[in-house]
Amino acid sequence: MDNRKFLPYAVVVFLVLVGGLILSNSTFLTIDAGEAGVLFKRFGDGLDKETIYGQGFHVVAPWNTMYIYNVKEQTAEESMSVLDRNGLSMSVDVTVRFNPYQDKIGYVHERFGKGYVQTLVIPEVRSAVRQVMGRYSAEEIYSTKRAEVEQNIITEAENTLSSPENNIRMNALLIREVELPTNIKQAIENKLQQEQEALAYRFKLDKEKSEAERKRIAAEGEAAANKIINSSLTGELLKMRGIEATIEIAKSPNSKVIVIGSGGEGLPLILGNN
Repeated sequence: MDNRKFLPYAVVVFLVLVGGLILSNSTFLTIDAGEAGVLFKRFGDGLDKETIYGQGFHVVAPWNTMYIYNVKEQTAEESMSVLDRNGLSMSVDVTVRFNPYQDKIGYVHERFGKGYVQTLVIPEVRSAVRQVMGRYSAEEIYSTKRAEVEQNIITEAENTLSSPENNIRMNALLIREVELPTNIKQAIENKLQQEQEALAYRFKLDKEKSEAERKRIAAEGEAAANKIINSSLTGELLKMRGIEATIEIAKSPNSKVIVIGSGGEGLPLILGNN
C-alpha cells in the first residue's frame, strides 16, 4: 500500500492543528476579575473605545486584538527631590494609589497605551508634589501640615488625572518620608520639643490658676456664710438656745447641780462630774 498519497492530507491536518494552537490564545481568551478589555478591529473601525469587555470567557476573531487592562486599584511609589517655599532642598518618598476608569479604558489605550502609568500617572504626580510642596516650608511639610500637604497634592493631581482627556481616578497619596538636611531636621525637632515643653508649662500654670480661683471662691463662700450666721446670732437668740440646752441637760440621768441665774447672761450654771 502506498502511503504517499495520504501525505498531502497529513500536511494539511498538521498545518490546521498548528494554526489552531497559534490562534487559540488570541481567539479564545478569559478576562479575569479586576480586568477589562478593549477590542481593536483590524478590518473594521479600528479601536472600539465604547465597548468594554468584562470578566469571563470571550471569543475574538483571530485578526482582531483584545487589549486587557487591570482596572483594580494600583500602587506606585516615587522618590524625588523638591524645594520648599524658601528654596530648601529635601528628598520626598510618596506612594500613590489609583486606577483607570473601567468604562474609559478605550480612551486610555488610544492616548497612552499600556504604559500609561509611566507616561501619565507618575509624571503628573511628581509635578503635583513639586508644585504643592513649593508652597510650604520644610517644617510644615515635615511635621505640622503633612496631612494638609497630602490632601492638596491629591486635589491638584486629581484635577489633571481624572479629566476627560486622561480618565484616571486618583484615590490616595501618602507621604512616606521626608528627608531633610541633618542640621535643618535637628533644628525643627528642637523647636517642636521646646513648643511641647512650653505647652506643658502653660497647662500647669493654667491648672494652678484654676485651683487658686477655686480656693478663692470657696473661701469667699465660707466667709459669706459665716457673716450670715454671725449676723443672726443675737443676744436673745443665744439666751434662748442656752435655756433649751439647759433643759435637755437637766433631763439627763447623770447627777448634776443646777444653779439658777448664776451663769453668764443670766443663764443657769450647771455643776456635775459627768
